[in-house]
Amino acid sequence: MTETQLRTCTHGIGYGLATLFIFMLALQNLRYGFYELFYLAATLAGLTLIGLAYTILCRQRQLSAKGHLLLLIGLNSGLLAALVTLDNAGIIHWAMPLLVLNLLILPLRQGVSLSLLLLLPASAILLFEGPLIDAITRIAGLFILLTAAALYIWHYDHMAQSAEDLAITDPVTGAHNARFLDESLQKEISRAIATGHPLSVINLSIDYVDELVDLHGRNSLQTLYQDMTGQLFTVIRAGDTLYSLNDTEFFLILPFTPEEGVRVIAERIRRTISEHHWPDIGKATVSIGCTTRGNGDTRTDALRNRANQAMLNARKRGSDSVWFSAGETVTA
Repeated sequence: MTETQLRTCTHGIGYGLATLFIFMLALQNLRYGFYELFYLAATLAGLTLIGLAYTILCRQRQLSAKGHLLLLIGLNSGLLAALVTLDNAGIIHWAMPLLVLNLLILPLRQGVSLSLLLLLPASAILLFEGPLIDAITRIAGLFILLTAAALYIWHYDHMAQSAEDLAITDPVTGAHNARFLDESLQKEISRAIATGHPLSVINLSIDYVDELVDLHGRNSLQTLYQDMTGQLFTVIRAGDTLYSLNDTEFFLILPFTPEEGVRVIAERIRRTISEHHWPDIGKATVSIGCTTRGNGDTRTDALRNRANQAMLNARKRGSDSVWFSAGETVTA
């Protein structure tokens, strides 16, 4: 299930349960002749039903749907207005499903802010109009509910972000995983086509891998690869992305970088790695291939293959070398 589908499902269930709960309140008040409360509950149930319909209509773009905020502002404002105008302190209990709905539908910061905008004036009204002990008990219960729901949502968001980071990041090196390379590169190609800005890539591989393994062992090679990743992070610029292809190769995406720029960056990487003293290994070098997007490069495989071939050409020249493979000149 995608994030959009998950949000559509949770938003729909949240609005549906809230509609059912408030509708039952409306029927209960109608049964006992509390017509003002019946009209209030019917109005709130209508708004939550609109929220359910809006969720279904916008199911393909839940991540960017802004109407939820307006609907929830209407729900919270209606309840607060009723608390001010109607002489019935029990209405404050209706805030409980709204607090949960705020946090379930909206981003955490927006949900907490909107809930506080409801609870703070409502608390002042209760303290001013009702018995002190009853008011404190109701206020404390609502704030405990808000705190518990907010902590749960925060915990969920934190765990979801951690899972996403683990999915796209190599836990050993900290670089991005290769399986997300094509997706990210295709996005950058599309952006370069739309804006006319240059896009370059670099493919680099550690030299003499077999000899390093024979002399120092596989564990030393993995340590070298990890240390080299950290060194590369100090060389590349903000906005560039680094991917680990395997235990011996890296791939870099360099947006807004023309041929002259990628040549300079590739040479800087080569010199930084060759001049560095690596633990257990001593000296190590890399072969670097780089290229810049041409007008005909609309797919990832063209850039990746050309960068890989450039890296192989650099290796044929000997270790510790850089090769640039030119594509067709990009015109804006």
